[in-house]
Amino acid sequence: MYKLNSGFRWTTSAAVNTEVMSLRLISDEKDADIQQLEQQHHYEIIFQSSDEKLLANILSNLLKYGVLIASFVVLFGGILYLINHGLEPAQYQIFRGTSPLFCSPIGVIQAIASGSNRGIIQLGLLILIAVPIMRVIISCCIFALQRQFIYVVITLLVLLSLTYSLLGAYY
Repeated sequence: MYKLNSGFRWTTSAAVNTEVMSLRLISDEKDADIQQLEQQHHYEIIFQSSDEKLLANILSNLLKYGVLIASFVVLFGGILYLINHGLEPAQYQIFRGTSPLFCSPIGVIQAIASGSNRGIIQLGLLILIAVPIMRVIISCCIFALQRQFIYVVITLLVLLSLTYSLLGAYY
């Protein structure tokens, strides 16, 4: 039974007897079902070839550094934008669409050349969009070098789908 003492601590009035015991059951014989499963199924360890390791290494570095570069470009552009326009009041009464300058990669480069901070942010977003596309292109090239043509066809279909989704907005 527990009771509250004057120091606001719970104490027990029963004596505590604790005995620790360890019991380990190890069978000398394997279970017949386990032996049957081990005989029926052969487990193979699949090792990656050097080409597969190279592909995985290239693609992981592309994704890692591509996203980091894109993030830093967007952060840099955002900081510059806030330095120049951070204290301006927002005018939500008037809708202003995106400038046609920012609707194409060439326009974004022209905006950066003219000193636009929004152009730097847009460039970071373009880099972020380009990273998965580059991943597909590199995969396609490496599969072609390895002569794995079924994967070449699949990656070309993915590339065609990505290209259609990007260019479909213009036409």
